[in-house]
Amino acid sequence: MTRPGDGIRPSTVVILFMWVTAALSVPILIHPLPPLIDYLNNLARAHVIATIDSDADLQRFYAIEWRIIPNLMMDLLVPVLNRFMSIYVAGQVFTIATFILMLSGTLALHRVLFGRWSVVPLAAALIVYNEVFLVGVMNYVFGVGLALWALTIWIALRERAWPWRLVVSSLFVGALFFCHLFTVGLYGLGLLAFEVHWLWAARQKPLAPRLLDFVASGVPFLAAAALLLASPTMGLAGEVTWEFWGKFQGLLLVFTVYYYSVAWLLIAAIALAIAWLAWRGLIRLHPVGWALLIVGGIVYLAMPRVLFATHLADQRLPVALALMLIAATDIDLRRRQVRGVLAALFVALLAVRLAEVQTAWNTLAPQMTELLRSARSVERGSRILVAHADRTAYEQTGVVSDFGLLHAASLATIERSALVSTNFVVPGKHVLQAREPFRRFVNLEDRVPPSIDWLARATGSAADNKLYWSAWPQHFDYLYVLFTQRGSANPDPKHLALTVDATGFQLYRVIK
Repeated sequence: MTRPGDGIRPSTVVILFMWVTAALSVPILIHPLPPLIDYLNNLARAHVIATIDSDADLQRFYAIEWRIIPNLMMDLLVPVLNRFMSIYVAGQVFTIATFILMLSGTLALHRVLFGRWSVVPLAAALIVYNEVFLVGVMNYVFGVGLALWALTIWIALRERAWPWRLVVSSLFVGALFFCHLFTVGLYGLGLLAFEVHWLWAARQKPLAPRLLDFVASGVPFLAAAALLLASPTMGLAGEVTWEFWGKFQGLLLVFTVYYYSVAWLLIAAIALAIAWLAWRGLIRLHPVGWALLIVGGIVYLAMPRVLFATHLADQRLPVALALMLIAATDIDLRRRQVRGVLAALFVALLAVRLAEVQTAWNTLAPQMTELLRSARSVERGSRILVAHADRTAYEQTGVVSDFGLLHAASLATIERSALVSTNFVVPGKHVLQAREPFRRFVNLEDRVPPSIDWLARATGSAADNKLYWSAWPQHFDYLYVLFTQRGSANPDPKHLALTVDATGFQLYRVIK
């Protein structure tokens, strides 16, 4: 699969990789509180892990129960970073490391498939910011980068003695398990596609040894199966939901971030570039890429929307598949004219994508600052309930995104060692657990917080005690109401006193 060089030296690839990574890092470096859905909640958990031994309030509310859970990478790495830097900087370092892992993994996978370095995989930078990333599933996106490297190492060792391959692959499977269960499946999908190609490419050899070799490639995944059986996450396997109409949306998530106009511009430009290159015979897809399209397409259609109590299970896959397909794509760049046209197009599209993210985050930055200030205003060791106003009406006001609001109350855990009802403490999914008696006052099922209308019916001692917000005036010190406009009416003047009135949220002190 080798071809004479494209006139681009490996050192040039390294320099361009560094420049592209630096450009991708700018929005993260400028905004220490990126408006991603789950990000601040995950960061708060890492903060508790790092500081609970020296914080009496956190010890009163929370406990760390280390279990075999396939969702731990941020919990393992960010607290270590927090020893040397603030929790917010540690989060930035982890996020940038994720970008580096994804982009370098795409470059390395292309290298082992085609036998030479190329700048073509840098096109992955155009989709590093995507709507799956906006969800803030940091362990998963970190695992995507690690899965790319795992597949790269497997291919590099493919003609070595089988013990080397199986041992190294087993180590990667173990690491991927603790990133996210779905990244184990992603590695397995890529490995299956490559081994199907290998089985066909060696079809002139005896069939029995080839089949044995093919089956043996799945042996390392027995370790993941054993870990899953020993994990409390296995108890969440009963919740499975499949949805057909979201499959097309999942494909769009590869390109969408904030503005659909930018996504369609990106799609149109890439499609035209591919058509032009194909017309001139300058682009080809590695056979592994065709196997990925077939195997990945089948898996994507079969995957449920909810699996192991994890939402967007299927819609996370296309982004990872897109990175693998970019790695499996080769473009003949020996002509200076072709290099110039594609370089100009890449720079323009990357500038548009980064400008989109930076513009949106600049717009949302004042709200994130107000959220941080509100969190710092509560009394240390408080108990905070989170409720929702009318989210649909709030979205109709033309707000860029409300993603940053959903788990911003977790800032109070970081800043004031507070118990927050929406912190991730789901048994079987997280190592952070609420202690008794506070376990009755937190969301143990990762459900949508109550609306303010529900709260109005759950103020008295006779309220249904099965709900974690039952008799909330007796159990909480503050209430965050999300998706409000400035000047929104107090939903319960008898029990609530307004302390912060901002765009998108209000913070109330509960009147005892």
